[in-house]
This record gives sequence, structure tokens and C-alpha cells, in this order.
Amino acid sequence: MEKKPIGIFDSGVGGLTVYREIRKKFPYEDIIYFGDTARVPYGPKSPQTVIQYSLQNARFLLQQGAKIIVVACNTSSAVALEFLKRHFLVPVIGVIEPGTNAAIEKSLTGKIGIIGTEGTIRSNAYMEAIAEKIDSAEVFSSACPLFVPLAEEGWLDHPVTKMTIRKYLQPFISKNIDTLILGCTHYPILKPAIRKFLGKEIKLVDSAIAISNELKEILPDKETESLGKSQFFVSDNEEKFQKIASLILKHPIEPIKTVKLGESWYIE
Repeated sequence: MEKKPIGIFDSGVGGLTVYREIRKKFPYEDIIYFGDTARVPYGPKSPQTVIQYSLQNARFLLQQGAKIIVVACNTSSAVALEFLKRHFLVPVIGVIEPGTNAAIEKSLTGKIGIIGTEGTIRSNAYMEAIAEKIDSAEVFSSACPLFVPLAEEGWLDHPVTKMTIRKYLQPFISKNIDTLILGCTHYPILKPAIRKFLGKEIKLVDSAIAISNELKEILPDKETESLGKSQFFVSDNEEKFQKIASLILKHPIEPIKTVKLGESWYIE
């Protein structure tokens, strides 16, 4: 492929967990990241709205020259991925299948838990993907809608976060799962707190790592080239995005540009 960027979009800041893993594995690639911070979260929204937002986001990345679209948002991957694949000529990759494959590989008992937004869980995308590969698997799922705002606020070790994790995840322990899919790119931001509650026995599947591994099958090795550049765009609140981005990436990012919402995006 010619020197064009990898395009990544998410409903907000959570997709930076995907960006982080892709940047690690592909230091020579240019990357464009778009966080739709004006319309986060996607989880409670209708499928039609999520498809519309996802289409607009993908078109913006293509306007910036993206050669691949990475749908970092689990809700968009669950609801809009096939629609995007039909409408664009470039490869479009979501997080559901890579996450599913990683969970199946890790699980020894076939008892797999899934947590995600309301939209992702309602779609049954992970459950159906697992059932297609292992019909004997026991799959348990639950929506954890408060995890997204907690991650967006940067409340990584807050007492409210710990209490919410206990409320959402306690039922999974009684199901004797051995693997839990973090079915939202925001959730790895809370991974240390989730790990502390669940202990080391339950394996956590981070779709960000899984999707970066899948990209290796598409992108050629470019070790002789110069280091790639990164561009970051948001639809609102640059300052808050910068704050949480610094927590996720362990360094500030510059510059962040704001784009106006609409069918045809434009940069302010």
C-alpha cells in the first residue's frame, strides 16, 4: 500500500487504547485518530443513529486519505461494521472478531463473560461470533454503561469506580467464567481496577491488542522507513480529551484539532 495513514475512529477517548497498541506495533505508519467527543456515548443510541454517526466518521477519515478504517468503537463494530464494509472500498476492520478470537484462544473452560455498552450487548454480536466458532461455549453478558463516563472523567482509582465495578462484575464470579471480554475500548482504561477486583484467575481480553495483531496480516513490514506521524481530531472539548489522553498514553499529544459535526466534516 502507498504511504497513506491508518484511520481510527471511536465515540470518544476510549479508542486511544486501540491507537496505543497500533502505534506500538506499527511505528512507521502514519495514523489519524478521530474521537467523536461531542456525541459520546454511542451505547444508548439507536442502531440507525450509530450507523449514521459511523458513516460520517469513516467519511471524514477517508477525506484525510486513510487507507484502512479501524472501527475502534465496539458499538459501531457491532451495529455498523457490515454497512461500512459494503459502502467503502478500503479495508474496514472492527474489534468484535479479533476480540472473539482472542477470548476463545485464552479460555480453557469455554465459560466466557462479555461486558460492553448497552448497544453492544443488545446486538448480541460477541455472543453470536463465539457461538459460530464454539457451539458448546457458555457465554454470559452484561451492559456496564457507567464505565464509559467513569473512564471519560479519568476516575481510574475513585471509590465510585471501585463500587461500580463490584456492582457490575460480582455476578460473573458466581458464573465461574475464566475469561472476560472488555467489550468497549473505554474499559481497558479501567483495567487495573477491574483486574484488582477479579483477581488473576480470570483472563481479560483487550480488543485493542487483538485488533493490532490482526492488522499485521494486512500491513507490510516497514522497518526501513522513517517513523510515522500521528494526527488527532475531536468533535468537541479538546482540553478534556487531552487530559484523558495523557493518562492513557503517558504523554501529552499535540496538536488536537476540532472538526464540526455533519455529513461533510470540516476542520476549525
